Amino acid sequence: MAKFLTSREENYSQWYNDLVVKAGLAENSAVRGCMVIKPYGYAIWEKMQQQLDKMFKETGHSNAYFPLLIPKSFFSKEADHVEGFAKECAVVTHYRLKNDPNGGGVVVDPAAKLEEEYIIRPTSETIIWNTYKNWIQSYRDLPILCNQWANVMRWEMRTRMFLRTAEFLWQEGHTAHATREEAVEEAQKMIRVYAEFAEKWMAMPVIMGHKSETERFAGALDTLTIEAMMQDGKALQSGTSHFLGQNFAKAFDVQFATKEGKQEYVWATSWGVSTRLMGALIMSHSDDNGLVLPPKLAPLQVAIVPIYKSLEGLEKIRQTVSGLMDKLKAAGISVKFDDRDTQKPGWKFADYELKGVPVRLAMGERDLENGTIEVARRDTLTKETLPLEGVEQHIETLLEEIQENIYKLALERRSKLITKVDSYEEFKTLLDTKGGFFLCHWDGTPETEELIKNETKATIRCIPFDAPDEEGKCMVTGKPSHKRVLIARAY
Repeated sequence: MAKFLTSREENYSQWYNDLVVKAGLAENSAVRGCMVIKPYGYAIWEKMQQQLDKMFKETGHSNAYFPLLIPKSFFSKEADHVEGFAKECAVVTHYRLKNDPNGGGVVVDPAAKLEEEYIIRPTSETIIWNTYKNWIQSYRDLPILCNQWANVMRWEMRTRMFLRTAEFLWQEGHTAHATREEAVEEAQKMIRVYAEFAEKWMAMPVIMGHKSETERFAGALDTLTIEAMMQDGKALQSGTSHFLGQNFAKAFDVQFATKEGKQEYVWATSWGVSTRLMGALIMSHSDDNGLVLPPKLAPLQVAIVPIYKSLEGLEKIRQTVSGLMDKLKAAGISVKFDDRDTQKPGWKFADYELKGVPVRLAMGERDLENGTIEVARRDTLTKETLPLEGVEQHIETLLEEIQENIYKLALERRSKLITKVDSYEEFKTLLDTKGGFFLCHWDGTPETEELIKNETKATIRCIPFDAPDEEGKCMVTGKPSHKRVLIARAY
């Protein structure tokens, strides 16, 4: 089965598309730029969602839901915000259809034109801040710590499943605070939540930092990001958290009475991750045989394939492994006994490999006699035959080992793809030959940033939190610079 995949060496982009479709994660839909997330892909997203939701609730947040449609006038209120999203808005203009009197099927009823158009949400700051105005009167009403799980629409022309689609799923946190310090602290707390999720659950190392002014979210005073490195040497922005200052509070006139009885504008943050994390997961770990899933996010962690000649043989294997299955389930491990008679064992092995199932067990009639079972791990593609007795402890430990190993491999790969560069010429050469992250000095001006982007298609991914103060010269202009920034070509 694996041979259906284009190899990463041959064509990384084609490999990715093949994998998304062949592993049953998603497919293109009848709606241009939109995808159908298939059950297996959605099961992975659900595991991500469950863990993130738990982390949000542990940090004091509650879920709410706001309308999909936003009155157009709301976008006029915050100038930078509308500027940032104007070119990718889908607009609802009418509310009724009718049969074409000339027999041409269904047409839009011209009499049903809306007085004010609605925008399908590209993000929800405007509708949420219009709502918060009614919720906030005094300091006693703060902070508000809300999150919503939703779909959004951004009219993308060049789409790619999970990485960039016109409609995608995400969560967006929107919080309101009494002081600047609280809002800044919230934005920092949430980017750390995302980093912890990326590293401990997705097994994907990330670099946290501030976006440059040009790369900030529309309407934010500061955007914090986690940047990941894919196997092909391109970066992927994997989550962002924004300190919005008082911009939205002023735009929607959201004021509160302080303890001293003064009126002040509220301070805001917003933060989000999307189904783009699915793309990050695929591209961080997978190989030419298919998906490699970290056990913590694998919908199925253990698959058991019986190898039998007769139905009687199958029944004996089923009875022999039933105790093992109960023990694994009791330990919270998802397991499936694959007794489909429509496919041969070899096909099943290849299919579980393609789908990235972390551990595969096989039991044949010889194993029955010997009291053994074959254990194969997806990350290293190695297998061993072990006594069935007590194998559940081995599998529990193995799943932890696989999780750690996948992270370790991704970290080693990324380390090789981080290069310190001082000359612009060397940067341009290495960008084409090696790729990856580059730590460079930059003079801090949008003009230099724009020049780098236009000449190389690389962008400043972030100014890393842990970048040490270091005197240097901008690689392009030679002007002084006080710390290195992270630059890469990105998805």
